[in-house]
Amino acid sequence: MAPMMKSMVMTKSALMAALAEACEVKRGVIGTALSTLASIATTEAKKNGKFVIPGVAMIKTRQKKATKAGKREIFGKVVMVKAKPAKTIVKAFPAKALKDEF
Repeated sequence: MAPMMKSMVMTKSALMAALAEACEVKRGVIGTALSTLASIATTEAKKNGKFVIPGVAMIKTRQKKATKAGKREIFGKVVMVKAKPAKTIVKAFPAKALKDEF
């Protein structure tokens, strides 16, 4: 049996190199484009609660309600839990085109 290989995730620099080669532009231009995309996605997700990168993913935000402190039964045991404030949750969902590939 062959040893388990660690799956390699594409790094930012590898992604920049691949995009620069495919688009025939300098890596610096691609780096600026990626950082601009990230800042636009952050701004739009905060403002509208939703941001779509066509063909790749949709980023959504939702509000999670505050929880009160008290006793809760967890796996048959009564446990004291702390109060937690309300917070915004960010989730990413794959686009339909990406889901259909798998």
